[in-house]
Amino acid sequence: MLKSETSAQTAFSGSRENPEALLQALVSVATHLMLAQVDAFSGRLSNALLAHSESAHDSREASLSFGAGQLIKKNTYAYYYLVSAELEKAFRRETAVLLGKAAGAASNASEDELSLVSYEEMDKKLAFSRAARAVELQAAEQYAALNMRFASLLQKDALSIAQNPYRPEVILHALWDAWCQFDPEQGTHGLVLPLLNADILFDLTPVLHELNQHLVSKGILPDLQDSYRVRRTRSADKKAADDGERLRQFLSGATDNAVPAVAAGGQGAQAGQGVQGNAAFGMPGQAGSAAGTAGVTGAMGAAGAGISSAASAAGLQQLSALQNSQALMQWLSQEQGPVSLARMREQMPEAFHQGVAPQTLEVLSQVFDEVFRNDEIPVAVKQLISLLQIPVLKAAMLDQQFFFNTQHPARRLIDALSRFSPGVDETKAAQDPLLQSMQKHVERVTREFDQEVALFDEALRDLEAEVASQEKAAEQALQAPIRSALRKEKIRQATVTANHEVELRVGSGEIVAFVETFLENRWVKVLTLAYSVQDEKPQAVEDAIRTMDDLIWSVKPKITMPERQELLRRLPAILARLNKWLSLIKWDDADRVRFFAELAECHASIVRAPLELSPDRQLELAVEAAQRAAERRLEKRAEAERKTQEEQVAQQETSQDPYVQLVEQLERGIWLALQRDGLPEPVRVRLAWVSPMRSLYIFTTVQKDQTFSLSTQEVQQAFRSGQARLLEVEKIMDRALQEVVQRLPEAAADNPEPELQEASA
Repeated sequence: MLKSETSAQTAFSGSRENPEALLQALVSVATHLMLAQVDAFSGRLSNALLAHSESAHDSREASLSFGAGQLIKKNTYAYYYLVSAELEKAFRRETAVLLGKAAGAASNASEDELSLVSYEEMDKKLAFSRAARAVELQAAEQYAALNMRFASLLQKDALSIAQNPYRPEVILHALWDAWCQFDPEQGTHGLVLPLLNADILFDLTPVLHELNQHLVSKGILPDLQDSYRVRRTRSADKKAADDGERLRQFLSGATDNAVPAVAAGGQGAQAGQGVQGNAAFGMPGQAGSAAGTAGVTGAMGAAGAGISSAASAAGLQQLSALQNSQALMQWLSQEQGPVSLARMREQMPEAFHQGVAPQTLEVLSQVFDEVFRNDEIPVAVKQLISLLQIPVLKAAMLDQQFFFNTQHPARRLIDALSRFSPGVDETKAAQDPLLQSMQKHVERVTREFDQEVALFDEALRDLEAEVASQEKAAEQALQAPIRSALRKEKIRQATVTANHEVELRVGSGEIVAFVETFLENRWVKVLTLAYSVQDEKPQAVEDAIRTMDDLIWSVKPKITMPERQELLRRLPAILARLNKWLSLIKWDDADRVRFFAELAECHASIVRAPLELSPDRQLELAVEAAQRAAERRLEKRAEAERKTQEEQVAQQETSQDPYVQLVEQLERGIWLALQRDGLPEPVRVRLAWVSPMRSLYIFTTVQKDQTFSLSTQEVQQAFRSGQARLLEVEKIMDRALQEVVQRLPEAAADNPEPELQEASA
């Protein structure tokens, strides 16, 4: 019955006819968008190469860098042509992998492969990984949206960034491959690679945004919130069709015992109220209404509104008189809770005696009874809904599409009252601004409604506008917690990236043990700090990574005099940068003293080692070093496999955890009942904001100026322990009508109509 769900599925079904064609079309779109930035990228790369030539200490490196900068500056078109070919080739290859039409090359070499490659190859891998991660972080939100849309298009549960054909690593490799073809001089290949960073590369955010918009234009998750909803199965669609047929036959009087618990009379109203058409109850279809979601087309009467007799006109006249009755208003105002249609009928049987369709009255009475049984709706709002019962009954008599059109204005107004109801502050009673707005628009409908259903729509628009204005006024209280939440999430992401940088280096097994421990325990914190301030101080990350790499270089064997002289020359600056960063993370205990003592001993042993070694001794030492590295690699591999197995088990458990899935489906604006520490009863809270990576959730209370944040794990645990539950106030009319239909007599099974056969196919 959810419009957002069904409309998204309807729009999507047309695009799913040929996912391959759509994905192949995206290749041209992406290539065109990225080529528009090649000229600017080439200019930045040329400037970076020329600047590097001025700062390079090695004359050959300076010459190569200057020549490369001039080459691309004078031959931009040639590079443009090569980039165009490489990007399109890479995107088509990755698209084929995504479609399962080609085997994907492993992005990371195995440990055995890594043990055979040179340091230059390792440096290249590090450079690609570092640049790709930085670019990915900058466009994380757009990549997340694109991954969800690809998963939806291919009918997969999820899609990771490693499967996205337009991930940064693919683009980086294409640009570098194009450069290798553009300039055969291998010396420049290593110079260009470190320059492929986020500052020089393309701005991928607008490119990914356009790719998302292209998919949206094809009906692929136009509202991403729909991606979190559970898709209907074919059996559910069949059940909806059966429910619609059952309701259609009941309203037309075509079932046995069609009028249970309805007062006698009103038989004349049944003439001319036969309803025909699509019985896919609550499903989108070819409707006669503007909303386009009605599943039934009526064989209506003279006015095309479901009534045709004088008795029906008389019934409307009676209901109008009751609607404007001061006695009724006085009675309703004196009650402590909502008054149902059934009670009104008992107290005032003459008002429902002539011309009121008994089936319509019965179904609507039960629907409102279901609404009033919902304990999540405050009593004050239920009383307002009870005032709308007579106008809604008139609307249903005027047009029985009311029961089949989820977007009927009268239904939407009641749904809105229910949806907004948790925000009513019952401690303020009639002084609550939200309740005052609701009361004003309900009174307008009860006072003015005659036969113009558009009045419900006007009241709904005005109510939604006032609620939006009230929420906007309360947004100021959210600014500080949102900034704090973004800061926390930024640090979390910085920690992930920092760990990744360290893991890339310690995985080779060639770093001495105490330095490896230092990097994993201390330098991760340094890198986390650097990444967290990257926006304000872009050079911080580069300095922290260079310092780490210099430390690793300093503890490697130096078997020639020039290497040792280079170590002695660079060592003071390396130690100074190490101390600066360690002071920033406030590592000042005895462990720091012990680390530098071990480091000094390591450097001394490197410098004191004998220089004059025979070839046999050099080979022996090389074999010993390789053997030690191989042993450490095996240890690392075993540890990595253990962690991988643990992660796979955890992921499997997570994928089967209903509470994890529930929290992933939470949307901004949804209301929860949450048990908070120190309070005897659960309080109503509204999900006001979700962080971009969905790691933090900010909630507001009914008072709106009170906010608090919870992590994803804390929200999951709250649901798991029963301290949190969803308030079921959305689509209240849909759910109430579904409950009522289940109690109606079974629909006839003989000779189903063509529309029903099609809907259930």
